[in-house]
Amino acid sequence: MIDQEGGRVARMKPPTFPAHPAPALFGDLYRLDPKKAVEASRLNGWLLGRLLSGCGVNINCIPMLDVPQPDADPTVIGDRAYAKHPDVIVDLARAAADGSKAGGALPVVKHMPGHGRALCDSHHELPRVDARQEDLIAVDFAPFRQLRDARMGMTAHVVYEAYDADRPGTLSPVIIGDVIRGEIGFDGLLFTDDLKMKALGGPMDGRVSASLEAGCDIALCCNFDLAEKTAAMKGARPLEGRAAERAEAALAEAAATEDGDIDASYRRLNEFLKPVAPAV
Repeated sequence: MIDQEGGRVARMKPPTFPAHPAPALFGDLYRLDPKKAVEASRLNGWLLGRLLSGCGVNINCIPMLDVPQPDADPTVIGDRAYAKHPDVIVDLARAAADGSKAGGALPVVKHMPGHGRALCDSHHELPRVDARQEDLIAVDFAPFRQLRDARMGMTAHVVYEAYDADRPGTLSPVIIGDVIRGEIGFDGLLFTDDLKMKALGGPMDGRVSASLEAGCDIALCCNFDLAEKTAAMKGARPLEGRAAERAEAALAEAAATEDGDIDASYRRLNEFLKPVAPAV
Protein backbone atom coordinates (compact mmCIF):
# COMPACT_ATOMS: atom_id res chain seq x y z
CA MET A 1 0.00 0.00 0.00
CA ILE A 2 1.40 3.39 -0.98
CA ASP A 3 0.63 7.06 -1.68
CA GLN A 4 1.56 7.53 -5.33
CA GLU A 5 -0.70 10.33 -6.52
CA GLY A 6 1.66 12.02 -8.94
CA GLY A 7 2.98 15.55 -8.65
CA ARG A 8 4.40 16.38 -5.22
CA VAL A 9 2.95 13.30 -3.50
CA ALA A 10 4.98 10.40 -4.83
CA ARG A 11 6.84 7.91 -2.65
CA MET A 12 8.56 6.36 -5.68
CA LYS A 13 10.48 9.15 -7.39
CA PRO A 14 12.75 9.87 -10.35
CA PRO A 15 15.32 8.97 -11.45
CA THR A 16 14.50 5.40 -10.40
CA PHE A 17 10.80 5.74 -11.24
CA PRO A 18 8.99 7.94 -13.78
CA ALA A 19 7.32 11.17 -12.68
CA HIS A 20 3.56 11.50 -13.02
CA PRO A 21 1.50 14.68 -13.33
CA ALA A 22 -0.25 16.35 -10.41
CA PRO A 23 -4.00 15.59 -10.39
CA ALA A 24 -4.88 19.27 -10.98
CA LEU A 25 -3.50 19.06 -14.52
CA PHE A 26 -6.34 16.75 -15.47
CA GLY A 27 -8.77 19.34 -14.16
CA ASP A 28 -7.02 21.96 -16.30
CA LEU A 29 -7.40 19.72 -19.34
CA TYR A 30 -11.06 19.06 -18.45
CA ARG A 31 -11.82 22.74 -18.98
CA LEU A 32 -10.55 22.40 -22.55
CA ASP A 33 -11.77 18.91 -23.43
CA PRO A 34 -13.67 16.84 -20.83
CA LYS A 35 -13.58 13.64 -22.87
CA LYS A 36 -9.81 13.76 -23.35
CA ALA A 37 -9.30 14.66 -19.70
CA VAL A 38 -11.24 11.61 -18.52
CA GLU A 39 -9.34 9.37 -20.95
CA ALA A 40 -6.03 10.85 -19.79
CA SER A 41 -6.94 10.36 -16.13
CA ARG A 42 -7.73 6.71 -16.72
CA LEU A 43 -4.50 6.24 -18.66
CA ASN A 44 -2.50 7.89 -15.89
CA GLY A 45 -4.22 5.65 -13.32
CA TRP A 46 -3.37 2.60 -15.39
CA LEU A 47 0.29 3.65 -15.68
CA LEU A 48 0.47 4.22 -11.93
CA GLY A 49 -1.12 0.83 -11.36
CA ARG A 50 1.35 -0.89 -13.67
CA LEU A 51 4.27 0.91 -12.02
CA LEU A 52 3.20 -0.19 -8.55
CA SER A 53 2.02 -3.71 -9.31
CA GLY A 54 5.29 -4.32 -11.12
CA CYS A 55 7.02 -3.69 -7.79
CA GLY A 56 4.61 -5.83 -5.75
CA VAL A 57 2.41 -2.99 -4.47
CA ASN A 58 -1.30 -3.75 -4.96
CA ILE A 59 -3.06 -0.80 -3.26
CA ASN A 60 -2.62 2.88 -4.14
CA CYS A 61 -4.18 5.70 -2.09
CA ILE A 62 -5.82 7.43 -5.04
CA PRO A 63 -8.09 9.07 -6.04
CA MET A 64 -8.45 12.12 -3.81
CA LEU A 65 -11.99 13.50 -3.83
CA ASP A 66 -11.42 16.60 -1.69
CA VAL A 67 -13.02 19.80 -3.00
CA PRO A 68 -10.59 22.70 -2.39
CA GLN A 69 -11.98 25.99 -1.09
CA PRO A 70 -10.41 29.40 -1.83
CA ASP A 71 -9.22 30.08 1.74
CA ALA A 72 -7.91 26.57 2.44
CA ASP A 73 -4.24 25.80 3.09
CA PRO A 74 -2.76 25.13 -0.38
CA THR A 75 0.06 23.00 1.01
CA VAL A 76 -2.20 20.17 2.11
CA ILE A 77 -4.53 20.00 -0.93
CA GLY A 78 -3.69 22.53 -3.67
CA ASP A 79 -2.74 20.80 -6.91
CA ARG A 80 -3.46 17.41 -5.35
CA ALA A 81 -7.14 18.10 -6.07
CA TYR A 82 -8.46 17.27 -9.52
CA ALA A 83 -10.64 20.35 -9.71
CA LYS A 84 -12.80 22.75 -7.71
CA HIS A 85 -16.20 21.42 -8.76
CA PRO A 86 -17.53 18.13 -7.35
CA ASP A 87 -18.86 16.81 -10.66
CA VAL A 88 -15.52 17.32 -12.41
CA ILE A 89 -13.70 15.66 -9.53
CA VAL A 90 -16.02 12.67 -9.76
CA ASP A 91 -15.49 12.21 -13.51
CA LEU A 92 -11.71 12.35 -13.24
CA ALA A 93 -11.47 10.37 -10.00
CA ARG A 94 -13.67 7.55 -11.25
CA ALA A 95 -11.52 7.27 -14.37
CA ALA A 96 -8.32 7.24 -12.29
CA ALA A 97 -9.72 4.56 -9.98
CA ASP A 98 -10.78 2.38 -12.91
CA GLY A 99 -7.37 2.79 -14.52
CA SER A 100 -5.49 2.02 -11.32
CA LYS A 101 -7.48 -1.16 -10.81
CA ALA A 102 -6.84 -2.22 -14.42
CA GLY A 103 -3.14 -1.58 -13.82
CA GLY A 104 -3.05 -3.86 -10.81
CA ALA A 105 -3.37 -1.43 -7.87
CA LEU A 106 -6.66 -1.22 -5.99
CA PRO A 107 -7.79 2.39 -5.33
CA VAL A 108 -8.58 4.08 -2.00
CA VAL A 109 -10.80 7.19 -2.06
CA LYS A 110 -9.73 9.92 0.36
CA HIS A 111 -9.98 11.94 2.62
CA MET A 112 -13.47 11.15 3.91
CA PRO A 113 -15.68 13.09 4.43
CA GLY A 114 -13.65 15.95 2.86
CA HIS A 115 -10.40 17.79 3.52
CA GLY A 116 -10.91 20.71 1.14
CA ARG A 117 -11.78 23.36 3.77
CA ALA A 118 -8.82 22.73 6.08
CA LEU A 119 -7.03 25.96 6.96
CA CYS A 120 -3.89 24.13 8.08
CA ASP A 121 -1.98 20.98 7.23
CA SER A 122 -3.01 17.99 9.35
CA HIS A 123 0.54 16.67 9.10
CA HIS A 124 1.48 19.50 11.46
CA GLU A 125 -1.65 20.59 13.36
CA LEU A 126 -5.35 19.81 13.75
CA PRO A 127 -7.61 21.55 11.22
CA ARG A 128 -11.05 22.73 12.34
CA VAL A 129 -13.85 23.32 9.85
CA ASP A 130 -16.76 25.51 10.94
CA ALA A 131 -18.89 25.18 7.79
CA ARG A 132 -22.60 24.51 8.14
CA GLN A 133 -23.94 20.99 7.66
CA GLU A 134 -25.86 21.98 4.53
CA ASP A 135 -22.69 23.36 2.92
CA LEU A 136 -20.67 20.28 3.79
CA ILE A 137 -23.39 18.02 2.40
CA ALA A 138 -23.77 20.01 -0.82
CA VAL A 139 -20.05 20.37 -1.60
CA ASP A 140 -17.57 18.39 0.49
CA PHE A 141 -19.54 15.17 0.84
CA ALA A 142 -20.88 15.19 -2.72
CA PRO A 143 -17.96 13.45 -4.52
CA PHE A 144 -17.77 10.76 -1.85
CA ARG A 145 -21.51 10.16 -2.11
CA GLN A 146 -21.22 9.68 -5.87
CA LEU A 147 -18.36 7.20 -5.41
CA ARG A 148 -19.81 5.58 -2.31
CA ASP A 149 -19.60 2.16 -3.97
CA ALA A 150 -15.79 2.30 -3.74
CA ARG A 151 -14.40 -0.70 -1.90
CA MET A 152 -11.82 1.25 0.14
CA GLY A 153 -11.65 4.71 1.68
CA MET A 154 -9.53 6.79 4.04
CA THR A 155 -10.54 9.22 6.78
CA ALA A 156 -9.49 12.81 7.37
CA HIS A 157 -7.90 14.12 10.58
CA VAL A 158 -10.23 17.14 10.55
CA VAL A 159 -12.72 18.43 13.11
CA TYR A 160 -16.12 19.19 11.55
CA GLU A 161 -17.67 21.41 14.20
CA ALA A 162 -21.18 21.14 12.81
CA TYR A 163 -21.14 17.41 13.60
CA ASP A 164 -18.56 16.81 16.35
CA ALA A 165 -16.71 19.79 17.78
CA ASP A 166 -14.53 17.66 20.05
CA ARG A 167 -13.03 14.93 17.87
CA PRO A 168 -11.39 14.77 14.41
CA GLY A 169 -13.15 12.62 11.84
CA THR A 170 -10.75 9.69 12.26
CA LEU A 171 -11.62 9.42 15.96
CA SER A 172 -15.29 10.43 15.80
CA PRO A 173 -18.09 7.84 15.90
CA VAL A 174 -20.39 10.64 14.73
CA ILE A 175 -18.38 11.37 11.60
CA ILE A 176 -17.78 7.73 10.79
CA GLY A 177 -21.23 6.41 11.72
CA ASP A 178 -23.55 9.28 10.85
CA VAL A 179 -21.64 10.92 8.02
CA ILE A 180 -19.36 8.42 6.25
CA ARG A 181 -21.54 5.34 6.74
CA GLY A 182 -24.82 7.27 6.93
CA GLU A 183 -25.04 10.52 4.95
CA ILE A 184 -22.47 9.46 2.35
CA GLY A 185 -23.50 5.79 2.33
CA PHE A 186 -19.98 4.33 2.13
CA ASP A 187 -19.83 0.69 3.27
CA GLY A 188 -16.33 -0.18 2.09
CA LEU A 189 -13.14 -0.88 4.04
CA LEU A 190 -12.25 2.27 5.98
CA PHE A 191 -8.61 3.12 6.73
CA THR A 192 -7.41 5.89 8.98
CA ASP A 193 -4.99 8.41 7.57
CA ASP A 194 -1.51 8.00 9.06
CA LEU A 195 -1.95 8.07 12.83
CA LYS A 196 1.45 9.64 13.41
CA MET A 197 0.35 12.95 11.90
CA LYS A 198 0.54 15.83 14.38
CA ALA A 199 -3.16 16.62 14.05
CA LEU A 200 -3.64 13.82 16.57
CA GLY A 201 -2.34 13.74 20.11
CA GLY A 202 -1.81 11.19 22.85
CA PRO A 203 0.00 7.85 22.97
CA MET A 204 0.12 5.69 19.87
CA ASP A 205 -1.86 2.82 21.36
CA GLY A 206 -4.60 5.29 22.28
CA ARG A 207 -4.73 6.64 18.75
CA VAL A 208 -5.07 3.14 17.33
CA SER A 209 -7.73 1.98 19.77
CA ALA A 210 -9.72 5.23 19.50
CA SER A 211 -9.82 5.06 15.70
CA LEU A 212 -11.01 1.44 15.75
CA GLU A 213 -13.58 2.17 18.44
CA ALA A 214 -14.86 5.10 16.37
CA GLY A 215 -15.59 2.73 13.48
CA CYS A 216 -12.46 2.62 11.30
CA ASP A 217 -11.65 -0.87 10.04
CA ILE A 218 -7.86 -0.54 9.78
CA ALA A 219 -5.46 1.81 11.58
CA LEU A 220 -2.53 3.00 9.45
CA CYS A 221 0.76 3.40 11.28
CA CYS A 222 2.87 4.58 8.35
CA ASN A 223 5.90 6.40 9.73
CA PHE A 224 6.35 4.66 13.08
CA ASP A 225 9.68 3.65 14.55
CA LEU A 226 9.98 0.30 16.31
CA ALA A 227 9.02 1.63 19.73
CA GLU A 228 5.94 3.34 18.28
CA LYS A 229 4.95 0.19 16.43
CA THR A 230 5.25 -1.81 19.64
CA ALA A 231 3.07 0.73 21.45
CA ALA A 232 0.55 0.82 18.59
CA MET A 233 0.10 -2.96 18.75
CA LYS A 234 -1.26 -2.60 22.29
CA GLY A 235 -4.21 -0.70 20.85
CA ALA A 236 -4.74 -3.00 17.87
CA ARG A 237 -7.10 -5.95 17.50
CA PRO A 238 -7.65 -8.76 15.00
CA LEU A 239 -9.33 -7.99 11.70
CA GLU A 240 -12.65 -9.75 12.11
CA GLY A 241 -16.39 -9.41 11.75
CA ARG A 242 -17.73 -6.76 9.37
CA ALA A 243 -14.26 -5.24 8.94
CA ALA A 244 -12.88 -8.58 7.72
CA GLU A 245 -15.82 -8.96 5.34
CA ARG A 246 -15.14 -5.51 3.90
CA ALA A 247 -11.45 -6.36 3.46
CA GLU A 248 -12.31 -9.60 1.68
CA ALA A 249 -14.73 -7.79 -0.62
CA ALA A 250 -12.13 -5.12 -1.41
CA LEU A 251 -9.41 -7.62 -2.28
CA ALA A 252 -11.86 -9.57 -4.42
CA GLU A 253 -12.04 -6.51 -6.70
CA ALA A 254 -8.50 -7.21 -7.94
CA ALA A 255 -8.67 -7.90 -11.65
CA ALA A 256 -6.28 -9.31 -14.22
CA THR A 257 -3.79 -6.62 -15.15
CA GLU A 258 -4.72 -4.94 -18.42
CA ASP A 259 -1.94 -5.31 -20.98
CA GLY A 260 -0.52 -2.40 -22.92
CA ASP A 261 2.64 -0.76 -24.25
CA ILE A 262 4.08 1.22 -21.31
CA ASP A 263 6.36 3.49 -23.34
CA ALA A 264 3.69 4.23 -25.92
CA SER A 265 1.22 4.96 -23.13
CA TYR A 266 3.54 7.54 -21.53
CA ARG A 267 3.94 9.21 -24.92
CA ARG A 268 0.17 9.25 -25.32
CA LEU A 269 -0.27 10.75 -21.86
CA ASN A 270 2.21 13.49 -22.75
CA GLU A 271 0.24 14.24 -25.88
CA PHE A 272 -2.98 14.54 -23.90
CA LEU A 273 -1.40 16.97 -21.43
CA LYS A 274 0.54 19.12 -23.89
CA PRO A 275 -2.05 21.94 -23.83
CA VAL A 276 -1.72 22.33 -20.03
CA ALA A 277 1.73 21.03 -19.06
CA PRO A 278 5.23 20.19 -20.23
CA ALA A 279 6.11 16.56 -20.81
CA VAL A 280 5.61 14.18 -17.89
